[in-house]
Amino acid sequence: MFWRKQKAAIAGFHPLHQALIFDRGFAATQPAGEWAALAASLHRHAGLVHRPKWALPTRTLDVLVPLLTEIVSDLGPKGALAVTADLRGIHAHGKSHPPRDIPVRPPARSATETWSVDPWLRLNAGLRDGSSLDILVVDRERLRRVTKRSRSGKTKIKKKTQITQLIKVRRRLPRGVSGVRPPTPPPAWIGVTLRDGERRTVLAAAKLLRLPQSADEQLDRILTVATETFRWTR
Repeated sequence: MFWRKQKAAIAGFHPLHQALIFDRGFAATQPAGEWAALAASLHRHAGLVHRPKWALPTRTLDVLVPLLTEIVSDLGPKGALAVTADLRGIHAHGKSHPPRDIPVRPPARSATETWSVDPWLRLNAGLRDGSSLDILVVDRERLRRVTKRSRSGKTKIKKKTQITQLIKVRRRLPRGVSGVRPPTPPPAWIGVTLRDGERRTVLAAAKLLRLPQSADEQLDRILTVATETFRWTR
């Protein structure tokens, strides 16, 4: 009864908005108009829903929505954007591999290493210029747990965590377009690979040794890697 108005507001939200609230993610392919409708629905959230249980996941309004808006602006009249967003977090069920033993030297007695892999964003779009764009963002966490025995005979456990992020962008150029090498090289932290075939493909990838410290930085990193694939066409 107490939450009746907020429940009614949620019932009126876009279906993918509701999926973000209850499932912390979604997978959908939609035309530009539907993505615009989702963005409008999401921007209504803060004014209507205040219960923490129904809060939007992190990275929704400050990373996902601006990125969708940017890509949708490049869709053709009949173009569609496919998005798989999993914003449950890196420690959600199914994202961690079983721990494995790793070699140690005294005074360490044993050690294990656990990897968690979180492909939290995938996008695929057919653009108005005839090219296609794929974006993948993956967070990876390595947790090492080392058991040691001190000189006093006490057993101590130390944990060390390292989190990195991988951003990959692939752009298939329009048919019949071979592209032009940019006059300047990419930033040192971005690697670019060309693949020839029926359509030339430009691959840009970056491995960030730490997670971006803000939403603005996260969005900037994704867009910077994506932009590198567009420097190969006029």
